[in-house]
Amino acid sequence: MPNSPLQAASVPPAPVSRRPFGQNYAFVVVAVIFLALLASAGLRATPGVLMLPLQQAFGWNVGVISSSAAIGIFLYGLAGPFAAAVMQRFGIRRTVLGALALMSASTGASFFMTAPWQLFLTWGLLSGIGSGAVANVLGATIVNRWFTTNRGLVMGLLTASTATGTLIFMPGLAALVEWGGWRPVVLTVAACCAALIPLVYFLVPERPASVGLRSFGSRHDDHPALRPEGNPFTSALSNLARAATTRAFWFLFATFFICGFTTNGLVGTHLIAFCGDHGIVEVQAASLLALMGFFDLFGTTLSGWLTDRFDPRKLLFLYYGLRGLSLIYLPYSDFSLVSLSVFAAFYGLDWIATVPPTVRIANEAFGDKNAPLVFGWVVAGHQLGAACAAFFAGFMRSAQGDYLQAFMIAGLTGIVAAVLSLMIARRPAQAVLAAA
Repeated sequence: MPNSPLQAASVPPAPVSRRPFGQNYAFVVVAVIFLALLASAGLRATPGVLMLPLQQAFGWNVGVISSSAAIGIFLYGLAGPFAAAVMQRFGIRRTVLGALALMSASTGASFFMTAPWQLFLTWGLLSGIGSGAVANVLGATIVNRWFTTNRGLVMGLLTASTATGTLIFMPGLAALVEWGGWRPVVLTVAACCAALIPLVYFLVPERPASVGLRSFGSRHDDHPALRPEGNPFTSALSNLARAATTRAFWFLFATFFICGFTTNGLVGTHLIAFCGDHGIVEVQAASLLALMGFFDLFGTTLSGWLTDRFDPRKLLFLYYGLRGLSLIYLPYSDFSLVSLSVFAAFYGLDWIATVPPTVRIANEAFGDKNAPLVFGWVVAGHQLGAACAAFFAGFMRSAQGDYLQAFMIAGLTGIVAAVLSLMIARRPAQAVLAAA
């Protein structure tokens, strides 16, 4: 009987939704989280715009300013694994609301700073912790809770928010600097973060089931996962301890350290100042970063497509090798519009193209269950590398009077990362973690 009671009982009834759009409401959540990730990326890119105006306003040297940026970048990465633990304990919405409030308050408070320690506190410590909770780990958590299908596509879109943040924020903030100095910049960033708080509060439920929905693509009601036993912070650290016994983890950590060293820390923090040494005004230099962000949208998408079809180690070899050569080339270019545009397009395609192959290698090496936490620690290595580059390039600029050696050394590290990528074995560590 086609309509027997037994058959009817086997089909789960659709939940009564308390939100518009039905299952498509997942895309509303993604849109809000995209804006939050965009604001976090814009905040982390802002020290690059503030480098020159803070020097002019307070007489602080590049080393001091870049050191504060280095602290913020480092904490941005280190906070990731622990932010995931806090989300498990207190929920996504509370964590994101707290992070946005901290980001807004810390950047807004910098309006009143007069001493370097206040710069370190606001743009280093506090904003680093806040922005670190609104980063890749947040995107991954949202995708896993709200989507059963199309996860790769949505994660790609959320990852691209880093590039989009640069694309939107940098030219506008640079124009604000020319108009009114550094203070309008910090107020703008603080206002953008604060404006997202009501959006997250009203539009981002904890999970689909809490508003009578199913995850996108699911044909069954969602049931909240059991809360992990024990202290989540201890769990994050124990996963690190087990992964650290494998060669695969250290190769991934080292290559992603160099990834951060050659992107956020060096180019993201110091490119505007480097261009300023060659007579290029801030708005033009910031537009160069925006152009990189534009091309990165395409580069990240293409990299994901290639990662599904080719050996990810060979892709990383190509990405890191070409990135290293481009950084070696830049100091010897003529810094004309044509040469800088070519560099921006080429480098932009490669900016975060390393993420999809690295994630795939982590999944192969450590398994789907362990890979997210392990990758969180690999991302921490990325930000550690970025922090080192932010400090190192500022130190070299102060000591040598230019950025030549900083870019040359960074280019050589890119070539080292290319070689290390080919040394990563396939599927070597799953047995180790399973035994542990």
